[in-house]
Amino acid sequence: MLDLDTDTRAELSALAAELADCARRETLAQFRPVGGIGADNKLEDGFDPVTEADRAAEAAMRALIAERRPQDGIYGEEHGVTRGQSGLTWVLDPIDGTRGYLSGTPTWGVLIALCAEEPDGPGAPLMGVIDQPYIGERFTGGFGRATLDGPHGARQLGVRTGRGLDNATLFTTFPEVGTAEEGAAFARLSKQVRLTRYGMDCYAYALLAAGQIDLVVEAGLQPYDVAAPIAVIEAAGGLVTNWQGGPAHRGGQVLAAASPEIHAAALEALNG
Repeated sequence: MLDLDTDTRAELSALAAELADCARRETLAQFRPVGGIGADNKLEDGFDPVTEADRAAEAAMRALIAERRPQDGIYGEEHGVTRGQSGLTWVLDPIDGTRGYLSGTPTWGVLIALCAEEPDGPGAPLMGVIDQPYIGERFTGGFGRATLDGPHGARQLGVRTGRGLDNATLFTTFPEVGTAEEGAAFARLSKQVRLTRYGMDCYAYALLAAGQIDLVVEAGLQPYDVAAPIAVIEAAGGLVTNWQGGPAHRGGQVLAAASPEIHAAALEALNG
């Protein structure tokens, strides 16, 4: 891990909050208009929407990083990769859950992570922010803190523990999860938990860090989908791996769990 002094950590934390603020402005300016939001489709076969708000929010964040820390790299969903010289890279998802954004639900969010920069992409996250602009909740994790700030006040984040798999609440975004094989693995796990819910996008990870649920399982993710949630959940005392128990910061299959015990049980169910 990079050795960052106290002043540098404070500078980076303050910049992350400013990035979230500017993304809030851009996303809220276009959210829930009468008649709905237009979107382009990034897929020829399927539906992967992108809106002007996605592009504008990432552009605003990139401009702020370029102004404040031009030596840092940027890995963004909408505007690509800019290599840096500092050994740090910002991983940005301006709207995680664009389908929810289009539908007017308050479950999408802005994801901001600071990672060590590696030759082939972002490394493990050092700090992350999950921000829900419409609700006004901001979940921050890293550099020795895990906090929730919002309209109902501020508090420390912490996962809940002491639950078995049979008493767990499990979230994922899409019922089909991924491939047919991945969907079958998820179905095995879902049969063993108390409650399964769908469609929460990044807000599910925030709920896990806040001690409300126990598991989030997804597949087909990119680094910008998961870097910030990993930082927030780990700072809150949880753990995030792939479905084999290895690192998950490069995306793909992701298993987020509130405790080592429930993580081990979920791994066993996923792997049959």
